[in-house]
Amino acid sequence: MRGKRIALCASRKLEEMSTLIKKQGGIAVVRPAQGTVFLKEKELEEEMSAVMALCPDWFVFTTGVGVETLLEAAERGNIKEEWMAAIQKANVAARGYKTVAALKKIGISPIAVSDDGTTKGLIRSLEEYTLAGKRVVVQLHGDTAPTLKQYLTENGASYSELLPYRHVAPDSQTLETLYEEIVRREVDAVCFTAVMQVRFLFSFVKEQKDIELFRQTLNEHVVACAVGKVTQEALQEEGITRVIAPKLERMGAMIVTLSQYFERQLQG
Repeated sequence: MRGKRIALCASRKLEEMSTLIKKQGGIAVVRPAQGTVFLKEKELEEEMSAVMALCPDWFVFTTGVGVETLLEAAERGNIKEEWMAAIQKANVAARGYKTVAALKKIGISPIAVSDDGTTKGLIRSLEEYTLAGKRVVVQLHGDTAPTLKQYLTENGASYSELLPYRHVAPDSQTLETLYEEIVRREVDAVCFTAVMQVRFLFSFVKEQKDIELFRQTLNEHVVACAVGKVTQEALQEEGITRVIAPKLERMGAMIVTLSQYFERQLQG
């Protein structure tokens, strides 16, 4: 990684990642693309009550923290018993081991589980079930999960979603700077540690810049690096065919994996 400039889209653990990059001989460039996250609180409790009134046939949970946040909101709003009853009456699907663990902690065993922690794996797990005419509620962390929504609606499900958090877009000047650094090849790699970083950056480029040039640069020149499968999947959904990701889904492992990739490139 010697002399390589690595853009970091994260908003936390920046010092740790920057230190790791420096130890590998690289230069960290901080470009936060995640925006600000706010818990919806009162608004969320109202949304949960509206969801329960639908009497869902399915609940699809995509993050462990989302499961926990919804339960905490139910407790605050004195609707915990009703919330748990609604989930227990429905079929439950889950993406990721953390999500499954959070559900089991409250006594819920999902009948459909992603086999690899990705949205595509989640869809595969749902394929054996008839969804036509079913009311499906999907818990999201901020990612709009377009592939999942498309699958459910195309299969005749009535789709609703619950987002415990409100995401405010990052500073557009930061996104503009990152775009220019990528298309001018002033950075050698871009590290994404959350799906929202991918969504915000690509939405900005699609609305204001040259998305085809951007995709081409990431596919051929500047390396896209993801912390794990879900973020990798989001990049692939945006048309990025070359994505480096570690087997162990940790930020440190991501930096080491990226360094090893550059080393292999040097060796030819």
